[in-house]
Amino acid sequence: MRRLLTRIRGGLALSTAQLRHHRLRLGLAIVGVALAVLAVTLLAGAGIGVLETGTQQFESADRDLWVTAGETRITSAGGGGFENSLYDSRSVAAEMEAHDGVRNAAPLAFETVYVATSPDAEFRTIVATGVPGSGASVTITDGESLSGDPHYAGGTYDGERTNEILIDEETARQLDVGVGDTLYVGGSLASARNNEMTVVGISPTFEQLLGTPTITVPLSELHAVTGETVFEPATFITITLEDDADAEAVQRDLEASYPEYEIRTNQEQLEAVLQEQVLILAAAGTLVVLAIGAGIALTLTLLSLVVAQQRKTLAALRAIGLSPLVTSVAVIWQGVTIGLLGGLLGLALTPPAVALLNRLGGAVVGFDDLVRTATWVSLAGLLIAVGIGTLAAAIAGWRVGRTPVLEDL
Repeated sequence: MRRLLTRIRGGLALSTAQLRHHRLRLGLAIVGVALAVLAVTLLAGAGIGVLETGTQQFESADRDLWVTAGETRITSAGGGGFENSLYDSRSVAAEMEAHDGVRNAAPLAFETVYVATSPDAEFRTIVATGVPGSGASVTITDGESLSGDPHYAGGTYDGERTNEILIDEETARQLDVGVGDTLYVGGSLASARNNEMTVVGISPTFEQLLGTPTITVPLSELHAVTGETVFEPATFITITLEDDADAEAVQRDLEASYPEYEIRTNQEQLEAVLQEQVLILAAAGTLVVLAIGAGIALTLTLLSLVVAQQRKTLAALRAIGLSPLVTSVAVIWQGVTIGLLGGLLGLALTPPAVALLNRLGGAVVGFDDLVRTATWVSLAGLLIAVGIGTLAAAIAGWRVGRTPVLEDL
């Protein structure tokens, strides 16, 4: 036992001396392991973010139930949005609002429209959201909310138009406009050139829900500029319940009264939206698996190379009578040290890297916090760095110990 402990201490001393002597190699190895850990935390964080973002957006909409006419399909027209398949939405919403336990029922329509800063400017296609009333649930970060929806006038569409519009920050940046500026909006180029609207506020609400630049207008005015005043189509009817209402009971009652519609909770609606987006879910899951696989592969390769670079040195030590156990301990301890230091460095670099990627993601796709860290992801990264690093060094050290000395030299 005493001899064994002596050899282990000798191996630790040899390992420490090797690390001190080859500081550049040590530093590069630590950085390499840190990059492997970042691959785990960032790629897995991106996968988690994709899976969680949709849930958060539906929860933040502050609605209890969502009513649709069949499947909720995402369309790529104009950069993204939903298909409008729920017709006569105003009347249906009014009937549902009269149901016991329902505080508010509001139709929401998403249409692709043409938008420009002047009739002669280049028009862009942007998703427009139509909201009834003043859009009380719409968050305003600058300016004012919509003043109302008087143009509807009880279904006659003869009331005065407000010609008000809300835009998000990305739309404001792309079009170089702000509160008080004028935009030309319409469902066709001809109608857009003759429909002038004033920006009254900045709102991130529907950009966050859809993940694409979005403008918001009164529902009746959206139907008017897109020629949909007869059928009044909507994507959803969103329902807010009274505080003391039983959501499941109200959902069952509405389903019995309106069997032709799908009535879902937030989670059920999110699943319905993503049901046909198999690639999104597959990509998110693949990112997590790829992250762990890449981290393991990088760590194994790196530590194997570190040990391989010391083959001649270790062979020379064995040639002068150093025990294979001592060299093995030295190699394994190097793996532990490099794995631990690299893992800690990778975890330290993860928060600023996540912040940078989220800033880029917010600018590119419109979603904030798309990359998200989790405790289990950080622990997995550290475990891979230390565990796999130690295992790789141990295997490499074992191979060195079994190789004839003359072959290494």
